Amino acid sequence: MPIAAEPAAGADPSSSAVPEYPAWRKGVAGVLAKTRKVDAAELGAEPEKLLNQSTYDGLSIAPLYTRRDELPEQPLPGAYPFVRGGDAGRDVHRGWFVSARIGAADAATAKREITVGLENGLSAVELGIGAYGVPVDRVGAALDGLLFELAPLALRAGTEAAAAAAAVYEVIDRYSAPDRAAIRISLGAGPLTSAFAGTGDLGLAETTALAVAAGQRPETVRAITVDGTVFHDAGASDAQELGAAVAAGLEYLRVLSGEISVPEALRQLEFRFAATDDQFATLAKFRAARRLWARVAHALGAPSEGAAPQHAVTSAAMMSRRDPWVNLLRTTLAAFGAGVGGADTVTVLPFDSALPAGELGVSASFSERMARNTQLLLREESHLGHVQDPGAGSWYVERFTDDLATAAWEFMQEIEAAGGYRAALDSGLVSTRIGETKTRRDSDIAHRRAAVTGVNEFPNLAEAPLSEAARTAGPGPRYGAPFEALRDRSDAYLAAHGARPQALLVPLGTVAEHNVRVTFIANLLASGGIESINPGPLAEGDIATAAKESGASIAVLCGTDARYGTDAAGAVEQLRSAGVATVLLAGPEKVLAGIEEARRPDGFLAARIDAVAALTALLEKVGA
Repeated sequence: MPIAAEPAAGADPSSSAVPEYPAWRKGVAGVLAKTRKVDAAELGAEPEKLLNQSTYDGLSIAPLYTRRDELPEQPLPGAYPFVRGGDAGRDVHRGWFVSARIGAADAATAKREITVGLENGLSAVELGIGAYGVPVDRVGAALDGLLFELAPLALRAGTEAAAAAAAVYEVIDRYSAPDRAAIRISLGAGPLTSAFAGTGDLGLAETTALAVAAGQRPETVRAITVDGTVFHDAGASDAQELGAAVAAGLEYLRVLSGEISVPEALRQLEFRFAATDDQFATLAKFRAARRLWARVAHALGAPSEGAAPQHAVTSAAMMSRRDPWVNLLRTTLAAFGAGVGGADTVTVLPFDSALPAGELGVSASFSERMARNTQLLLREESHLGHVQDPGAGSWYVERFTDDLATAAWEFMQEIEAAGGYRAALDSGLVSTRIGETKTRRDSDIAHRRAAVTGVNEFPNLAEAPLSEAARTAGPGPRYGAPFEALRDRSDAYLAAHGARPQALLVPLGTVAEHNVRVTFIANLLASGGIESINPGPLAEGDIATAAKESGASIAVLCGTDARYGTDAAGAVEQLRSAGVATVLLAGPEKVLAGIEEARRPDGFLAARIDAVAALTALLEKVGA
């Protein structure tokens, strides 16, 4: 049975299926022809495809979706392949479970955080144990008073997962509940994904024993969490995260099948995936993930057991240390995508989670409340949970879900062909493929083809410098880390010299002529921690004076290509005569073709340069 869906019966793939489409296509051709300064006939028969965007999985995102893209309607929630949700009876008044990580190191604090959270909107708890939180022998005190049938409990215990499970069982065995099956516990063992991340966990034999014992409990206990976030944090694309997670899930099933039946083994797994601020990709990812695992269960002869619970955690990689308040918006979009995509449980990381505690002068309780209220606003005020699978029927969402499931299945098959998850991990196949994607994404961010707001685009250079503890806290998985490292160097320079590294902007011509490039350069320099000095429009004789008054050793010419042809060479001479060590020009090198070498600038800052490399070189020039 193929993962990809067949086109809808009778669907017409040609533009005749949508009578208005040819007129829209003609309009697109007209706009593209004008902007590209070509004849519309040169754009081909399908000019709209020039507007397509490609994901890191090679999936094509079209600018417009119509009936031509329609796919067969998926079955209702609770029915194979569970694309629309695994639970037919999900309470639309509740929506998903709102969870948070409790990581207090003592039981009293953990209990207080659980109580406050549940009283203020939490409906699920993830408790850190051992290295992640309270000592194992204090688990009972931390969980005292928890109504287990109302608030699902997940454990995060690493190598102490088995001991933590025993401690939780001891508490539950003293707990009176009319329906023991309504108590949902996730033990969180995940040795296969932990092996990829290089973190401690139970061994496979211990995990198997834990799963066998969990299946014999009267409560609904799942021993194993397949943690796809470890692949995401390492740089994986969405399809790679899903494909690797499904491959890991298959490996668990192989190990468990020697001890318990396939349906019982399937009931011991749940999945954790990253939710990002790309809301449509997140929405499609959770829908596609259910379809993938359902396909596995179907192939193993237990299709009804293919609806494994999904736990969404907002991406740690998308978070920034610089302008961290923007993370509030990122996590809102991520929670939106996960909630609409049908995740069973959602955890929103606090907006300052990438920074040391107290770095921003706000309390941990404030950060946790903002994370909790992000979900509550989406659920209670925006009513996202009131409709199951609201994205269903969207030509875009359905096509994206289908394409993503196909790409993820192909990656899983590549892992299987290499001998399965453990063999592919040992051979380096998984890390190599993910590393290739990370390299492409890093390049896109460095060249500013991909934006990280507040970091490589629209940075706030006026924000307070980070503490030394924050600057030396390690790179983490953050997408914008290379730019943040440049800002760290700028902060260190500020502390040593009382001012940030500076560069003089030299606007040529009128404001209308230079404004676009002045704005571009100021934004670019600020992303590397370099402050711009803008004296405003300069007459030819004022350039040297402005350079001397600024004291800057770096200057950047800003103007139109036409203005460069008449004024750039003279401006370069004046700046050098004023003692400016490095003269740059905003724009491509080709705009000064024919100008003699002695009168050319030292470099060019164009739109798609490697900004990290260019800014690193400039910081080194000023001794930062």
